[in-house]
Amino acid sequence: MIGMKSTLLGLAVAFVVSAPAVANAQNRREMQMMADIRMLQEQNQQLQVVLTQLGDTLKALNARLDEQANANRKGFADSNLKVDQFATDLRVVRERVDETNVRIASMSQEVEALRLSIPQYPPPAPPSFDPSANPDPSPASGTSGTPTPGTSTSPTTPTTAAPTPAPLGPGMSPQRMYETAWADYTSGQWDLCVSGFDSYLRTFPKSELADEAQLYIGECNYSNGKNQEAIQAYTQVITLYPRGQSVAAAYYKRGLAFQNLRQVDRARESFEAVVKQFPDSDPARLAKQALDRLNSGKTQ
Repeated sequence: MIGMKSTLLGLAVAFVVSAPAVANAQNRREMQMMADIRMLQEQNQQLQVVLTQLGDTLKALNARLDEQANANRKGFADSNLKVDQFATDLRVVRERVDETNVRIASMSQEVEALRLSIPQYPPPAPPSFDPSANPDPSPASGTSGTPTPGTSTSPTTPTTAAPTPAPLGPGMSPQRMYETAWADYTSGQWDLCVSGFDSYLRTFPKSELADEAQLYIGECNYSNGKNQEAIQAYTQVITLYPRGQSVAAAYYKRGLAFQNLRQVDRARESFEAVVKQFPDSDPARLAKQALDRLNSGKTQ
């Protein structure tokens, strides 16, 4: 019993002795934990500051990117506007150049018409005889050196030939000459029509209306019943002006002229040519109808 008490007493003494040490260790752990917590709090605050700064930086960067994107869009829009304006200006310049070229061609024809209208004067006459150059001329055989009474001793004044008048056709402007020939065509003056358009072609062979003038030569001959001459004129339209606007009509009308001469195969060739080369043109539609009549054995 006494031994048990002694043991308990020893344990109590040991607890009392070791209690401060345990308390000190616990305090040290708590203090270390508090220090760690404070450090984590400070680091968290620093991290929050960094995050805030990073957010502000991102906002500023996004704002700059938006500004740059808007500037780029505006720049692209301005560039497109400038390109469109340049294209418009270029188109206007091209139109003016084309108009100028047309005017230059017209003026060249006018100048050529004026040049051809200038009369060709004869060469100057030889110098007249001057009696003072030979005061004592030798008398000709059968004549006396003394002047015959009643005659004049003054030199004869040479006569100057009158200038040859310019022909009417070359003196006209291209438009006037074409309109004159056209008026003859519309009034049924077939021979004058042919002569007028022929003069137009000889005077202005490079005119824009040259293919039409050649076509109307064929039309005048065709209307006058001269089918062979009409065929020659239509053929010249096809061969001389292959890119002209009158080629399709020339093929079709040549086919009609061949048909009038009972040359059915050659007429069919002309009709088929216009249908093949100009399928969407009015002469092609007329040529199809003519081919249908030929195939069915009907003639005009």
